[in-house]
Amino acid sequence: MDYNATTPLDPQVRDIFIRELDSFANGSSMHEDGRKVAKDIFDARSRIAELINSKPEEVIFTSGGSESNNMVFNTMISPVLTRTSLQKAAFGGRKTIITTSIEHPCVMESAKHLESLGYTVHFLPVDGNGMVDISVYRRLLAEKPLLVSIMMANNEIGTIQDIKELALLAHNAGALFHTDAVQAAGKIKVDVEDLGVDYLTLSCHKIYGPKGIGALYIRKGAPIDSLIRGGHQENGLRAGTYNGPSIAGFGEAARLARKNLETYGKQTRALRNRLRDGFLKEIPDIRINGHPEKVLPNTLDVSFPGAEGESILLMLDITGISVSTGSACASGSLEPSHVLMATGVGPELAHGSIRFSLGKYTTEAEVDFVLSQVPQIIKKLRGFSTVSSHQA
Repeated sequence: MDYNATTPLDPQVRDIFIRELDSFANGSSMHEDGRKVAKDIFDARSRIAELINSKPEEVIFTSGGSESNNMVFNTMISPVLTRTSLQKAAFGGRKTIITTSIEHPCVMESAKHLESLGYTVHFLPVDGNGMVDISVYRRLLAEKPLLVSIMMANNEIGTIQDIKELALLAHNAGALFHTDAVQAAGKIKVDVEDLGVDYLTLSCHKIYGPKGIGALYIRKGAPIDSLIRGGHQENGLRAGTYNGPSIAGFGEAARLARKNLETYGKQTRALRNRLRDGFLKEIPDIRINGHPEKVLPNTLDVSFPGAEGESILLMLDITGISVSTGSACASGSLEPSHVLMATGVGPELAHGSIRFSLGKYTTEAEVDFVLSQVPQIIKKLRGFSTVSSHQA
């Protein structure tokens, strides 16, 4: 029940990955063995492009979503922005960044880094469902920002933003537009031509492929600078010997994601609704977080007042159920989820929240098993909470 954190390797992806391990040649070499690897890399790039409806040459490989996001933000402090007279006219003097208060930490920290260098950064507020406050957004666009970065779908609550509208408004203000689509790709339709974005981030291990490989879509003509220098790979934008097996696995994962997109959506949405309805029926006084309709088909974030998220997580773990907590406490922080806090959920509810994220291998039997365990655990933990409160 933690597919948003990562996914298992699809057997077909594993077969491709293992096969590619025997193709040990350097994909940049000109001999026959190298050319075979280069062809596999080209094929993988083409399949990833097909997944998001881009041109293959607009896709570059990275180590994952965090690197792709950092590459975009790093470009905003690069001389490439004003290398030509047209670019200087378009971007010269712009030092405002707009993002949201519910982004992945790699985007939020990248934005804060630019802020430390003298850039003005605005973190857009969201409503109770996690949707961007469009009136605030329109007002901030009047400041003529350099970059707008808004995630397509949130990793915790699953809320899906209207990226097409947001990108259009940004472009009307002369800004570049980036979206982190790591959680969206393979779950909902992602079409860069329709969305009109300049940059889009992907990660392979979220779509049943290997870890350590990702991609960045860069619209033709959009400024971009290298984060890793020292080689000709990726047209000089990302130096380093090609990770052939992982790239080939990424290509197969993208092919399968595109092929199975509709089936995946129907299957996970039905299971998510089964889980949600079961919780609402069996457990009193709970809150379903995220947008009721504009939400990833596989993601269900629930607040359980009177029960600590970490306790729920640990008790579920004992029963063999893996989930994520809405609070970051389990990773050593005492701060509640910044995403839930941004939606107006108070610290108590944020600390008592659990994210259930389903996948293509989730079964009805597994959902029913979760429904047989969670109500008992919440009842027990609330009992402890009541006793403790009474004694205090």
